[in-house]
Amino acid sequence: MAREKGEKNVTFQDIANYTRFSKTTISRYFNHPESLAPANRQKIEEALATLHYNENKVARILANGQTEIIGLLTPNIYNGFYSMITEKILQTYERYGFKFLVFSGAETEGVERKYIRELLAYQVEGLIVLSHTIPSMELASYGIPLVSIEREDRYISSVNTDNYMGGVQATGLLYKNDCDVFILINSPTKADVPGYGRVRGFLDTCAEHHLDYRMVEYPMGHTYDETVSAVTKALENNVLDAFPGKKKGIFCLSDTSAIIVLNQLYRRYGCLPDDYRIIGFDNTPASREAVLPISTIGQQADTLVDTAMTILTDQIRMKKEGNEIDLSRPVHAVIPPRLIARATTD
Repeated sequence: MAREKGEKNVTFQDIANYTRFSKTTISRYFNHPESLAPANRQKIEEALATLHYNENKVARILANGQTEIIGLLTPNIYNGFYSMITEKILQTYERYGFKFLVFSGAETEGVERKYIRELLAYQVEGLIVLSHTIPSMELASYGIPLVSIEREDRYISSVNTDNYMGGVQATGLLYKNDCDVFILINSPTKADVPGYGRVRGFLDTCAEHHLDYRMVEYPMGHTYDETVSAVTKALENNVLDAFPGKKKGIFCLSDTSAIIVLNQLYRRYGCLPDDYRIIGFDNTPASREAVLPISTIGQQADTLVDTAMTILTDQIRMKKEGNEIDLSRPVHAVIPPRLIARATTD
């Protein structure tokens, strides 16, 4: 029932009077509910409903210093993987009770350090970092509960897909499609980034089967339009018309670039020609809704996010209990990928 206009805010004293518990017991309910017997918690919950209690979040933050806010730093939102993961992180509110401050779109160290300072000024209780820009050693130095997803992670806890296995699966599918030349299209990727495992999986599979392959790099764009331009130019200069009479198997390290490749082929030929096969990586919603559903290596996004939140909330709980987070022993969880064959491969 909505509060009538003019009604006063319900205080802890009002709840104490109604339940005949002390104000200390009422405070324990809000700060440490597990310390109360279930029957007492139920009695207080009934009182809150009857009295139409609306919690003053600002007062609670000032009282105990716990903001219930987590900072999220992502390179961009246009990339299908980052938008998918960001959405699933925001959806964890019902389960974990944390709100999120999201900063996106910088990809420069100075700006991202400014973002982190801003998040720390809001006294966020933890950080989730998808951005690759700031080294993990520096992130660890902030001494705050922190977990990363799919980025360099030597000094911080992380959750990553088994990218090497994904690279093997993708290249293996193109091999089963009897491709003659195997083409990896990717932006420059450092060897210490988990995503480089996709490159290693591609190279090892090509070596194992003595395959003819090419690696085509394009500069990473800061916007979707820049990425479209870069991928299109790489495709036109290095793939189209380069291998006449050969069946070309194209492995893109993201669904975003795979969709761009498919679009360019459709613009040129009006279809996906018989001598092209395409597979992406991520299993984003857009890969399923493309003009032809794109084969991909599925990152298990729900599992990635749930595992990251479990690691982070464990760190937050340890800090609340007065325990130091052991930065010398970061947790690294690895989630298996899933091969998803669709219309762009047989």
